[in-house]
Amino acid sequence: MIAVLTAALLATTAGNDSLMQRIQSRIAQEPGAQAGVAYIDLQSGDTLFLNADTSFHAASTMKVPLMIELFRRANTGSFRMEQGLLLVNGFASIVDGSSYSLDPHSDSDSTLYHRIGERVRVDSLLRLMITRSSNFATNTLITLVGAEEITTTMRSLGARRIQVLRGVEDGKAFDKGLNNTTTARDLAIILRAIEEGKAAPPAATREMLGILSAQEFNEKIPAGLPAGTWVAHKTGEITAVSHDAAIVYPTGKKPYILVVLTRGISDGNKSSKLIADISAMVYAHNSAAPGSAGVTN
Repeated sequence: MIAVLTAALLATTAGNDSLMQRIQSRIAQEPGAQAGVAYIDLQSGDTLFLNADTSFHAASTMKVPLMIELFRRANTGSFRMEQGLLLVNGFASIVDGSSYSLDPHSDSDSTLYHRIGERVRVDSLLRLMITRSSNFATNTLITLVGAEEITTTMRSLGARRIQVLRGVEDGKAFDKGLNNTTTARDLAIILRAIEEGKAAPPAATREMLGILSAQEFNEKIPAGLPAGTWVAHKTGEITAVSHDAAIVYPTGKKPYILVVLTRGISDGNKSSKLIADISAMVYAHNSAAPGSAGVTN
């Protein structure tokens, strides 16, 4: 029995080493690219971490922590999901409190700009924030719960490095380096907490999974998976930064978590292809080798 277990352990370690090498080789094909990867198989406990504790600009992945905080606070009665919030395109910089506005042309969703002066339900804004990555929805919602409170909640879930400081497009804060940051490991921890019903009451986490699975931007992790594979995920991108953080549901198995953070690639198509290629490698590994030994770099 010991010999069998040892052989299985060695095979798994070799498989993960090979996966790590393939991922590193693929990243090296993109000059100047840096990447952080976190993979956790919730069935076997198999893991792989590559630069997983390196901090990256969070871009729109910070909207997942905001979503969690919104559901948690709604559950306490702080506000109602059907409550309407007034849409005003004016937000306070965290640097000096001065007002700034969002540019509709820089937002992946333009629908809310036609509704300025109206009240829109919290749950409607939340869905747009995730599925369409609406910046307007994000900044409206973060004023409801507060950035510091979001970070505190992430610490309680075990995410030690992620930092939510502000909403998006705060130019003065960006110039001073006051940005939302994350690591691949922390996003993996957060997604696992959602999948396992620990990020909020189970009914709320099921709703979160439904919203994440309705994501409309699917050119990254989902593009590396067989057609029809269910994925709950959130993308993020700014100049030369491109991310995807996902829960992937292979047929007949428990899901796995995959987070890929990248920077240093100015061509968005190339960064998306890199993430999709890593996703394909991980899916093939997960399908072929359900072992339990981890690899860290």
